[in-house]
Amino acid sequence: MFKNLRFKPLLNLICISTSLFLASAASQAEIVLSGEIKQGGLVIGKTKADNQVLFDGKVLALSLQGDYVFGFSRDDTETHQLVIKYPDGKQEQRTLVPAKRSYKIQRIEGIAKRIMEPDPAAVKRSSQDNVQIASARKTSSKLISFAAGFIAPINGKITGVYGSQRVFNGTPKRPHYGLDYAGKTGDPVKAPAAGKVLLYVSDMFYSGGTMIIDHGQGVTSTFLHLSKSYVKAGDVVKKGQKVAAVGSSGRATGPHLDWRINWFNTRIDPAYVLKIKPLR
Repeated sequence: MFKNLRFKPLLNLICISTSLFLASAASQAEIVLSGEIKQGGLVIGKTKADNQVLFDGKVLALSLQGDYVFGFSRDDTETHQLVIKYPDGKQEQRTLVPAKRSYKIQRIEGIAKRIMEPDPAAVKRSSQDNVQIASARKTSSKLISFAAGFIAPINGKITGVYGSQRVFNGTPKRPHYGLDYAGKTGDPVKAPAAGKVLLYVSDMFYSGGTMIIDHGQGVTSTFLHLSKSYVKAGDVVKKGQKVAAVGSSGRATGPHLDWRINWFNTRIDPAYVLKIKPLR
């Protein structure tokens, strides 16, 4: 895992678990990364603002302070290339392969056919909800709130983890992509990082009260099953600010908070995001 790693000229290559300490004499500025090079990991980086950063050939957004971010999906097994290009034409390249993870898989047989085949009306309604969510997650703002690190949105016991999956009658269902926190209806939900509210809908079919907050450069938080919102779309919020209340809206079996993190459409493990150390 990357933990405030610093790459400096003429250092030897050292490998510790999935951490990499690398250097290049061609570098004109320090390259710093913080995060997990694992499936579901989010990585924040810092370099000089006049450099250019590419991830798999695509130019990443770079703030005036030199902040950038990228991430890995739940089942990512690809080899990725991170390239820093300098104004003098030189460049530094790193090969990144996210470490594989094991996920909790629950196999259940004997599920009724009516449960296995959802109501077409419900499918249509949820599809409409998903359009709104997908649109919000396409946002790429100049905010750099992600670079200041994250806090847990609620003080509660974790009851569900990222990547877990149920297999009903031999058919794999959609994996769980968030952290579930136990709570009581009305418990306060805090913004895990500063940002701007992109969306709040009180009655989505599956997720009920649903809020999305933009933290910058494609990084968003999503809260599901809320009972109430204290902010609206367009509001700017501070880290730790009360933004919503725990609920059991939508298709929830009881009151709890489901918190999710995305980098655009890449689903990130919130537990890893909580470990990220801000870079200086």
